[in-house]
Amino acid sequence: MSQAEAPVLVEVRNRVGYLTLNRPAGLNALTLPMVRIIHPQLQSWADDPQIVAVVLRAAGEKAFCAGGDIRSLYDSHQRGDNEHFTFFEEEYALDQYIHAYAKPLLALMNGFVLGGGMGLIQGASQRVISERSRMGMPEVGIGYFPDVGGSYFLSRLPGNLGIYLGVTGNIISAADALYVGLADHCVTQERLAELERRLDQQDWRQPAAEAIESLLDALGSRTLADASLAALAPAIEEHFSHDSVAAIRQSLTDENRAEYRDWAAETLKTMEGRSPLAVNVTLELLRRGRDKSLAECFEMELKLDHQWFERGDFIEGVRALIVDKDKNPQWNPPTFEQVSAEQVASYFA
Repeated sequence: MSQAEAPVLVEVRNRVGYLTLNRPAGLNALTLPMVRIIHPQLQSWADDPQIVAVVLRAAGEKAFCAGGDIRSLYDSHQRGDNEHFTFFEEEYALDQYIHAYAKPLLALMNGFVLGGGMGLIQGASQRVISERSRMGMPEVGIGYFPDVGGSYFLSRLPGNLGIYLGVTGNIISAADALYVGLADHCVTQERLAELERRLDQQDWRQPAAEAIESLLDALGSRTLADASLAALAPAIEEHFSHDSVAAIRQSLTDENRAEYRDWAAETLKTMEGRSPLAVNVTLELLRRGRDKSLAECFEMELKLDHQWFERGDFIEGVRALIVDKDKNPQWNPPTFEQVSAEQVASYFA
């Protein structure tokens, strides 16, 4: 395989290391070989005094990374091997390492940033999106739960915004990503190339973190005007403060204020299309994550992984949406009313 064909491209320019996810036709979905390129390269650069910073970016304009390659995980389970568990273990180790990375790590994101893509960038020292970015943890839609540290970073968003995003699986705009704190700066797509040119010309006698911060302040913004979640925040805080999915759904059903009624009905409709088991487990996962360290959150998610392929809805969700594409998953249990508190608790025993 030539360097241009590699799933992750590696280069150094002006003392900055660049890692480029290079599967644009597959929306840069993350695979085990990609993890095994990124992690040791980051470690090598951390130990190299000539490298002052790292940039993580992606080829193509549709997606920075649309998540893990879920079809490969499905196929691994169907073959009866353990590659899907190896992927989770090594992916989580990489994500956790990024949270503690010793040098400035600049994540540049255009297009979709979902699931495993969020895991790659939430620990970055600077999370930079474009106006075209769309971010989210949509796992409940395929019968899964927000992993890759989602139990840590979603649970720490202001109020109950993380609960809302996790149990609905909704994907949000660039403005909302900045508003809730899932990104730090927005640099328009047109100016991303200029940002890289400025990095190529940067004099690194100034501390790298300060220099990068100054560049981002000059080229980007920390807020965008059209954050729809700002207007919805009071309703989200009220409805998603409840400690059970049944209570959340009832609260949404009872919403009668004119400014929130349509949103509440649409949110209920969205939840009805998700895996009832995954939604319930996600609520418990995020509530528990609030009191755990980052390492404990990854450990909790990994424990869930080792149960979920046999006892959860992931295999059926991928079958219905990716493999057979009938878009008619047979969730188990099929309704929210049939998910018991004991069943949910058993995953965390």
